[in-house]
Amino acid sequence: MRIGIPKEPYSSQTLVAGTPDTVTKLIKLGYEVCVEAGAGTKANYFDDQYEAAGAQIVGKEEAWGADIVTCLDTPTEAELALIKPGATLLARMNPFGNKELPKMCADMGITALAMDAVPRLSRAQSLDVRSSMMNVAGYRAVIEAATEYGRLFTGQVTAAGKLPPAKVYVIGVGVAGLAAIGTASSMGAVVSATDVRPEVADQVESLGGTFVEIPVKQQSADGYAKALDEEQQKLTLAVYTEQAAKNDIVITTAAVPGRPAPLLITAEAVSHMKPGSVIVDMGASELGGNCELSRVGEVVHTPNGVSIIGYNDLAGRLPAQASQLYGQNIVNLLKLTTPQKDGCLVLNMDDEVQRGMTVTLDGQIMWPPPQVSVSAAPAQKAEEEALPEKPSKTGTKAIRGLWWKIVLGIIAAVLIVMSPASAASHYIVFMLACVVGFYVITNVTHTLHTPLMSETNAISGIIIVGAILQIGSDNPVIAALSFVAMSIAAINIFGGFRVTQRMLKMFERSSED
Repeated sequence: MRIGIPKEPYSSQTLVAGTPDTVTKLIKLGYEVCVEAGAGTKANYFDDQYEAAGAQIVGKEEAWGADIVTCLDTPTEAELALIKPGATLLARMNPFGNKELPKMCADMGITALAMDAVPRLSRAQSLDVRSSMMNVAGYRAVIEAATEYGRLFTGQVTAAGKLPPAKVYVIGVGVAGLAAIGTASSMGAVVSATDVRPEVADQVESLGGTFVEIPVKQQSADGYAKALDEEQQKLTLAVYTEQAAKNDIVITTAAVPGRPAPLLITAEAVSHMKPGSVIVDMGASELGGNCELSRVGEVVHTPNGVSIIGYNDLAGRLPAQASQLYGQNIVNLLKLTTPQKDGCLVLNMDDEVQRGMTVTLDGQIMWPPPQVSVSAAPAQKAEEEALPEKPSKTGTKAIRGLWWKIVLGIIAAVLIVMSPASAASHYIVFMLACVVGFYVITNVTHTLHTPLMSETNAISGIIIVGAILQIGSDNPVIAALSFVAMSIAAINIFGGFRVTQRMLKMFERSSED
């Protein structure tokens, strides 16, 4: 089968549905790939790169007339007319809000897969276009905020005085929110975040942020936050208003599929914000945004000096990387639907992932799909609580479980008794060191286990020194043991330095930066 990657029909779209890298991967799956001339120019992917990757450069009609057509969004009527009956269209189609889409695709006799309708299951994450684009958009939101803010994010102490860090408040801890938190934290800002799902608090803290609780909590069945009722809206708005006045930058990411974005920042809240503050409304659209004063595609400056960014093309402002991620989502979908890697698309409607994103199948309307239940809350704790208590070991069973400890204790006692009096104190020190070391190491959090290598390196250094002093012994057993000790300790030391070096490189800036 032939995959067509046409030039996006919308002049504002900077992305392309495939890159030279993803074209290579599609060809490995057995497909032929054709790319419309100039399709990737806005993302800095040029025709000669696609040809080098194995694609054919074709005209508009041939790209849209392929067996499988991949593009960013639902094409215009002119482009839809070029898609042949029986073909498959892969694009973001917004089937939640576009009620006429299923019938339109059915009348065309095509199979339509909505890339923005992938169920939020763990195994479907690699296909989820929304997550890929929101990840890029969350990063870009912070960059746009920093540009408009016009001040340093990180705090500094200079000879001329102290500069406080910027305070960033993120509303909504989804993919975009987490990307924004991580980016702002890495830039040195003091970050806090809020979400109606309390289980995301650990994720916020793991990225260096502080979780701000609100008096509304939700359990998500499908991976998305639900619309709030009037009373819940009042409670949350009070928290948002208070936090907006305390922070320099507010980034809102809340969205409900198929509906206008919920109102989070009112005009009154904006009026209480400090001059120079910035709001990035990631929910801004023609239907309305998270901020009452935002305008889609524009930057609004209020009388009290607050800037409100309403860009709805944040991912498109990083077109090369966003195109690569979108193209990889397409590749991952076709890996799933091309099990034989023979270039033949095979759709399985028993697979809830494929079924969940199918709008039409060979001209038959399949939307809406059956609901897929997704729980973001950890179930392990509840399962553990439901399990009956294990009976404690008593009597003979307890002794059987401790037999090796008893044997070791007896051996240690025999060694102490049989050794010279001068050696007994050394055995006691050794055993105490073992006990202390065991409890110290086991009580250290796992995140600090690698830094503990510095301690083990020091111990290994002492071992090497001792082994060097003994390797010249006339006793062959002592000399052999010394050589073994030197070899093992050397491996530990140089291995530890190697791992530490690799860790430090993670924090180094590249020469391009």
